Amino acid sequence: MSPDFSTKKADTDEQIKEVASLAEIIWNEHFTPIIGKKQVDYMVAKFQSYPALKEQIADGYEYYQLFDNGEFCGYTGIHPGEDNRLFLSKLYIKKECRGRHLATQAFSFLKKLCKERGYSAIWLTCNKHNNNSLIVYRHLGFETIDTHEADIGGGFIMDDYIMEYRLS
Repeated sequence: MSPDFSTKKADTDEQIKEVASLAEIIWNEHFTPIIGKKQVDYMVAKFQSYPALKEQIADGYEYYQLFDNGEFCGYTGIHPGEDNRLFLSKLYIKKECRGRHLATQAFSFLKKLCKERGYSAIWLTCNKHNNNSLIVYRHLGFETIDTHEADIGGGFIMDDYIMEYRLS
């Protein structure tokens, strides 16, 4: 990892609010062309807002802020999963910080965390039309292992690939 890259566990209200604020920016910029503004607004409120993040943390999720040279550039959210696998719930980098290999560095952090905790794999879901993210995940070594459609309420469906990275 670059000496300029660092992570900080988001466990204070201020840090969680910072993550929620960045999530709203990233989601509106990145996902509106893919799923539309109405679904983005719904999903941000349901999954990325401060109250949603607080509830997820109470349910065992962990959030980490990602920094590059001290700049808050993104965040990741994880949850201990079933079958000795870590669920990578969220990995988002703000637009102006993309291209700095921060996803690769965040992934290195997550692989180290998995090894420390004894997990054999990392899995995630990714929208089937989120082409840029799919390219990144495949570059990192994730393989598509299944597909999943989920009714998330509000008349919206998540149409995702399930991807997995097996640790050696």
